Amino acid sequence: MTSINEADKHIVAELDHMSGKLAKVREAIGKVIFGQTAVVELALTAILAGGHALLVGAPGLAKTKLATSLGRVLGLEEKRVQFTPDLMPADILGSEVLDETEQGHRQFRFVPGPVFCQLLMADEINRASPRTQSALLQAMQEYHVTVAGVRHDVPRPFHVLATQNPIEQEGTYPLPEAQLDRFIMEIDVPYPALDAERRMLFATTGTEEDAAEPVLTSAELTKIQHLVRLMPIGESLAEAILKIVRAARPGSDADDFINKNVGWGPSPRASQALMLGSRARALLDGRLAPSIEDVLALASPVFRHRMALNFTARADGVAIDHVIDHLKNILG
Repeated sequence: MTSINEADKHIVAELDHMSGKLAKVREAIGKVIFGQTAVVELALTAILAGGHALLVGAPGLAKTKLATSLGRVLGLEEKRVQFTPDLMPADILGSEVLDETEQGHRQFRFVPGPVFCQLLMADEINRASPRTQSALLQAMQEYHVTVAGVRHDVPRPFHVLATQNPIEQEGTYPLPEAQLDRFIMEIDVPYPALDAERRMLFATTGTEEDAAEPVLTSAELTKIQHLVRLMPIGESLAEAILKIVRAARPGSDADDFINKNVGWGPSPRASQALMLGSRARALLDGRLAPSIEDVLALASPVFRHRMALNFTARADGVAIDHVIDHLKNILG
């Protein structure tokens, strides 16, 4: 019978091996995505943690290219859907068509939609109607869809990378809180620095453009996601996660600043996101256990879309980032 020590040694060896592969993943993506190191690391962290991510940034910042590159490097079957106001749920999930056999019998046949992939790029998700947006909820949470009363499982692993344009809000439908909560992180995509934009300028305007090379297979990614859940986490770190999440909710666990400015706080999914995200970030960084620095680094992308400011905060000019910085100071 394998002893606990031997089992631990095996997990450590696997984590060390996969950490080396993840370094190659970051290198491969870095060859085609310039100047977005923090964005790439957060997107990878979200996927390694087994979750979905919402990318928020102006047009032309390589959000779509990032999703395509991630799919290729991680060995995932990737599909893209451009969300528009006239997009219907069936355009995402699929639909049943009536077929007639050679014997003259008629029967319905399910034609899968683009959601049946391993990495779905939901481009400008807030341009579709709430009815179409909600078509993704079941797949994102339960990893299957129901069409005409019949359950259809999506492939595993399954991840959604959705993009949202922070400008040009005319004709958009803000995502409801229930759907926002399904995203493990909201990742802000900034403009690149000067040096990165210079590299991009020459790399993308020549006769040939580099493409990301595959590094992992989907089976290896699944194995890494399982290893992330096996990573040890100290009781003190778990208490820190609970402390910062509960302090973000107006009520007895919050201080006067939070109670004055926050309308509603993060759900327990925020605790889960910080726990899994901290482990994934540590592994991506070549460490075998997460630390408080991982929690502090992930607080903004985990909390930003899970909290709402009240009228008092807006009147006083308090931004959500001010609130998150206040929460991070609680942990020191």
